[in-house]
Amino acid sequence: MSAEQQKKPFALKGLGVSPGIVIGKVYLFDPLDSQISFYKLKKPSSISAEIQRFKDALKESEKQLLQIQENLKEASIKEPLYIIDVHILILKDKKFINRTIKYIRRLGINAEWAVRLTLDHYKEIFEGVDDAYIRDRISDVQYIAQRILRNLAGEKRQVVLEIGGEVIVIAHDLSPADTAQMKMDKVIGFATDTGGRTSHTAIVSRAMELPAVAGLGNITQLVKTGDEIIVDGISGMVIVNPYPDMIKRYEEKRIHYCAIDEEYLQYANLPAVTRDNYHVKIGSNIEFVEEIPSAIAHGAEHIGLYRTEFIYINRHDLPSEDDHVDNYLQVVKARGLNWSTIRTFDLGGDKITPDEKHVKELNPQMGLRAIRFCLKETELFKTQLRAIWRVSAAGNVKILFPMISGVEEIREAKKMMEEARRELLEQDVEIASRMEIGVMIEVPAAVEIADKLAREVDFFSIGTNDLTQYALAIDRANERLSYLYEPLHPAILRLIKRVTDAAHEANIPVAMCGEMAGDPLCAMVLLGLELDELSMNHLAIPRIKRIIRESTLEESKLVLKKVLKFNTSREVRNYVQNYMMERFPEEFQNEEDQLIIYNNKKIPPEEIFR
Repeated sequence: MSAEQQKKPFALKGLGVSPGIVIGKVYLFDPLDSQISFYKLKKPSSISAEIQRFKDALKESEKQLLQIQENLKEASIKEPLYIIDVHILILKDKKFINRTIKYIRRLGINAEWAVRLTLDHYKEIFEGVDDAYIRDRISDVQYIAQRILRNLAGEKRQVVLEIGGEVIVIAHDLSPADTAQMKMDKVIGFATDTGGRTSHTAIVSRAMELPAVAGLGNITQLVKTGDEIIVDGISGMVIVNPYPDMIKRYEEKRIHYCAIDEEYLQYANLPAVTRDNYHVKIGSNIEFVEEIPSAIAHGAEHIGLYRTEFIYINRHDLPSEDDHVDNYLQVVKARGLNWSTIRTFDLGGDKITPDEKHVKELNPQMGLRAIRFCLKETELFKTQLRAIWRVSAAGNVKILFPMISGVEEIREAKKMMEEARRELLEQDVEIASRMEIGVMIEVPAAVEIADKLAREVDFFSIGTNDLTQYALAIDRANERLSYLYEPLHPAILRLIKRVTDAAHEANIPVAMCGEMAGDPLCAMVLLGLELDELSMNHLAIPRIKRIIRESTLEESKLVLKKVLKFNTSREVRNYVQNYMMERFPEEFQNEEDQLIIYNNKKIPPEEIFR
C-alpha cells in the first residue's frame, strides 16, 4: 500500500464490544514476533542447555504473571484476575511443555523455534473447532507463547512505554497481562483483528468504559502507528485516515452520544412502567461476576440470565461443588438485586469440559449440548444442581434449563433437581423451601408445545438468538447469511406471540433474554407482545427504560397489530424504523447518520469497506 493510498479513508466493520466513540492516533501493538530468531543447534550437546533455557523462561514468565496479578490486586483493578490464573495453568501444562521439549530434542532447534511449532500445533487444533467461543481461546495460548518468547529473547521492557500521548491501541488481540503493563491513562480505545463479546479485550474495555471494536479481521495489516482513526464501539465501525468532514460528523456523534448517555443514566434507577401503568421487569445478562456492579449502576433490577459455562471452559480441571457455590454466592449475595436466574451450563458440542473425550460432531449447535449433555453427564449436572440449591438459602434464586425441546427433558431435569434437594436435606444442609424453575424457549419445537411446557414450570425465558437461528435455518456465525438473520422476521414475531400467549394462559410470566430484548428499535414491539420481563446487556438498560416509560401498552399493541400484517422482514423493519424515528426523534438518529461523507459524496459505509 503506497503512501498516497494510505491517506485515503477506508472503513472496516467489526463487532462493537464496548460502546462509545473515540477519535485519535493509532498505536500498533507489536507482539515482538518479528524480533524472534530461529536456528538449528550446532551441537547435540547443546540440547540440554537449550531445554534448560526454555524451562528458565517458563519460570520467569510465571513470576511476571504473578507480579502482574499482585499489582492488579493492589491497584483494585477490576480486570478479571482469574484469566491470569488460566495463563499460569497453561505455563504449567505438561502437554505444552513436553511437546516443546520434544521439538528441541528431536529436531535440534532452539527454544524459540520449538515454542512457535507448539503454538502452530495448537492453532491447527483450534482452527478445526466450529464454535467461535472455543476457537477464540487460542488467544490464551498465543499470549503465553509470546511471553515465553520475550523472556527467551531477554526482553524486559514494559509494553507501550513509548506512548507519547493519548492513543487507540490496535492489536491482533490483547490479554489482561498485556493491558496491565500499558500506561492505561494514555489509552482511549481499542480495535482488534479477532475476538468477540467474551474476548479479553472486550472485557477489559467494558470494565474501563473505553470504546472498542473487535473481529475486524486484518486491521493490524492495514494501519501503522500514528495513523488517524475513528473507533465507533456502538456500530462496530472503524474509519482509518478520515477526511476532516468525517471527523466533524463523528465529533458531533460522539458529543451526542456522551450527552444522551448521561441523560439515559437518569432513567437507570426508575421502574420500566408505561404511561398506562404496564410494568416490565428489567434484568441484566451476565457471564462474569465482575459485571454485577455496573449492571446495578445501569438499572438492573435482577439478573435475568447468568451463563455458567465460563466456570467450566477456562480451567484445566472440573470445578468442584464448592467452586460452584463460591461463584454463585457472589451473584446471589449482591446487594440491589431482587433475584438471580442461574442458567444451567450450556456445554457440549464444541464446548467441552476438561478431561472430556470429545467426539467431533458435524453440527455441534444441534448436537449433544445444553440439557441433552446434562442428562447424559449426570454427575456433572448433579454437582451444579446441588450447588444451586445450596446458594438458594442465601438469596432469591431461580433456575433456568436451556434448549428444552420436549416435556420429557424438563421432567427428567426436575427429577434430578429433586434428587439433589433430598440429598442435601438428608445431610442437614440449609436450602430454600422451593425454587422457581424456568425453561429457555429457543427451539421451535418448544414453541409448538409451549402450552404443555407451561404446566411443568414457573416461568419461560425466550432466547431469541438461537430461536431465530433455528427457526430461519441460519447459522448466525456465517457472514454470508447474516443478511437473513432478522429477529423482526414475521415468523419470529409470531413464534414469540405464541409463547407469550401460552404462558399467560397458564398464568406464568414470560421473559426474553436474547439480544432482541436490548434492541431499542424492538422495544415497542416487545411491549405489544406483553412480555413480563426483559433481560439484556446492562449498558442497554437505561435507554430501554426510557422508551418504555414514554410509551403506552395500548399504542404498542397497535404497532404489533400492524407489523403482524406484513409479509416480509423488510416491510416489518422499514415500518418499525420509520415509526420509532418519528415517535422518538431524539432517541433514533436520522437515516442520514448511517452515511459517511467520502469525497463530498454521501455513500453507505459498506461501499468503502475493505
